[in-house]
Amino acid sequence: MNKIGFKLEKINTEQFAIIEDSYNSQNDEIGLQANVKFGISSESPAIISIIKFQFEQHKKPFLVIEVSCEFSVEEAKWVEFSKYKKVYVPKDFLAHLAMITVGTTRGVLHSKTDNSKFNDFVLPTLNVTEMIKEDGVFEK
Repeated sequence: MNKIGFKLEKINTEQFAIIEDSYNSQNDEIGLQANVKFGISSESPAIISIIKFQFEQHKKPFLVIEVSCEFSVEEAKWVEFSKYKKVYVPKDFLAHLAMITVGTTRGVLHSKTDNSKFNDFVLPTLNVTEMIKEDGVFEK
C-alpha cells in the first residue's frame, strides 16, 4: 500500500451505557460483541471509523461503548480515492484506522469506568483485518 498521509482530527463518544441490572458478578459467562463501520465526512476529506463494543451476559448487554474517530486524509490521496461521485478506500487503510479507533475506545472505556467495578472489563486485542473483508466504497 502506498503511503497515505492522515491525521486524527476528532474523537467522539457516540454511546456509553452501564446497565447494572443486566450484570451478575457471580462468574456468569461474559460475551463481547464488536462492530466496526466507516463513513466519510460531507464537509472535508475525512474518513470516520466507528467501533461499538457490547459486553453481555445471557445475551443482555450490561456495558456498551461506541466511539468514532475522524481522520483527515491528505488532499492528493483523497483525490486519488475519489472516482465517479464515490470514494474508494483500501481495506488495509480502513483496518489501520479501525485499529487506532479500537485503542482509542479502550482508553475511553477505562476513563469512563474508572473507580467502578466495571473498570475490570478491558477490551481485548482484535485482529480488525479479519473484520474488514473488502475495500470501502462511499457515496460523496
